[in-house]
Amino acid sequence: MISVIIPLYNKEGQVARTLRSVLGQTFRNFEVVVVDDGCTDGSVKVVQSFNDGRIRIISQSNAGVSAARNHGIAEARYDLLAFIDADDEWLPEYLQTQYDLSRAYPECSVFATAYEFRKPSGNMVPARFNEIQLGLDKSGLLNKYFVVASKFDPPLWTSAVVVRKSAIETVDGFPYGAKSGEDLLTWARLACRYKIAYCMKSLAVYCQGYSNLRPPEVRDIIGEQFEQLYNTYPGQPGLKHYVAFWYKMRMCRCLAHRMWASSVTAFCKSLRYDPLQLRIFKSMLNFTRIGLKRP
Repeated sequence: MISVIIPLYNKEGQVARTLRSVLGQTFRNFEVVVVDDGCTDGSVKVVQSFNDGRIRIISQSNAGVSAARNHGIAEARYDLLAFIDADDEWLPEYLQTQYDLSRAYPECSVFATAYEFRKPSGNMVPARFNEIQLGLDKSGLLNKYFVVASKFDPPLWTSAVVVRKSAIETVDGFPYGAKSGEDLLTWARLACRYKIAYCMKSLAVYCQGYSNLRPPEVRDIIGEQFEQLYNTYPGQPGLKHYVAFWYKMRMCRCLAHRMWASSVTAFCKSLRYDPLQLRIFKSMLNFTRIGLKRP
């Protein structure tokens, strides 16, 4: 059995499509825990229109996606937890594939598949991964997670991950107080402690264009936590470069939102963890242009 956790906040136009993709799974033994994070639109009514006894709606005052996911974790009845955001989708065999991974690799606590991006135009673009070496059936242990994650797209993305409840509780779930990057930190904490089983079939769809593009927080809570993680696990292959990668991403976002001082701080921290990265200068120029063009 699997508990599917969906944090829901004002996704009236998208949540029905997401739920149809969940209820259309070939694997049928699951519950759906929808956490209403203080919706102010008709999202909850859309969920209530689905006549399926496996769906439970839990309501809370608006507290953010981390709090919603953690509430769902606490309410989940089963040990295998699957997460999907209320504007993403799964292919029909997604849960069956994840369940099969959990049976084939009982020593693992994290299970994931590849995924694709659906652009606002409708075009599908596969996520780009580097240095993932698996068996002939495109599944196996994902070794050196941070070496892979510090290049191109992250191999672990929230709507394409299943995790054992006992494991995610040891890292205290998703961190409070951050509006972006909270999932990356959670998967990083798990990757330092547990083995990951992976399937290279793209079975989840990241539907881009529905979330508000917020500027990054002035205080970089996630960056601080990444540095603490590195201090705890300094020998983890690739983790140092992953911390540099985080600060590079933050630099780009800060530049795009004209947060010049914060972008300089992120730039310097990124080079401190990886002084030989040359592409950061190209990114700095590109996102400075974006920031200057903003109205």
